[in-house]
Amino acid sequence: MIALIVIIVLILLIALSFVLLYNRFVRLRNRVDNAWAQIEVQLKRRHDLIPNLVETVKGYAAHERGTFEAVTQARAAAQGAQTPGEAAQAEGILSQALGRLFAVAEAYPELQADENFRQLQTELATTENRIAVSRQVYNDTVLTFNNAIQTFPGVVIAGPFGFMKREFFEVEEGERDAPRVDFGPTASQATPPPAATPADAAEPGAGGSGGTPA
Repeated sequence: MIALIVIIVLILLIALSFVLLYNRFVRLRNRVDNAWAQIEVQLKRRHDLIPNLVETVKGYAAHERGTFEAVTQARAAAQGAQTPGEAAQAEGILSQALGRLFAVAEAYPELQADENFRQLQTELATTENRIAVSRQVYNDTVLTFNNAIQTFPGVVIAGPFGFMKREFFEVEEGERDAPRVDFGPTASQATPPPAATPADAAEPGAGGSGGTPA
């Protein structure tokens, strides 16, 4: 009788542990989904700002058609991304295209002084900061979830119940850095200094014969 009670208690403890572990996985998965939703909100805002930014720059540099098309295509690809991995790659390419767009804008002082352009720059910078914060929260949440389902005893029940490893949202540092373009004269374009004349070569106060002054 005592052995039966012990067995029943053990079964109940195992069942309780299973339920608690399963519920923990569900909560962590929901946190990951919620954190990703916050990133999507900020990415949508970023995508919504870009057309206005392109149109503003186009008003001053209409001939930079290739740059505008690159930004538009990169934006479309970013909007079509389905997974965090795809989104990270697409957003990195979009950041590169935006970097080229801002490099073009640097050549136009009138554009830099345009109030609408400056406001769009500020809004985009604010959105980028929010994306960075949301990305950190998301990646931390994914790390917690992945650790939970890949370590014992979670690994025993994670697979059979569909708890799969989640992707991080990481953009390469090189892709996030906006390229800088120097619009100043290059060494080959700089005007060479005038050649020295014989008069310049002569020492001040020297006589025509090259003698020393008295």
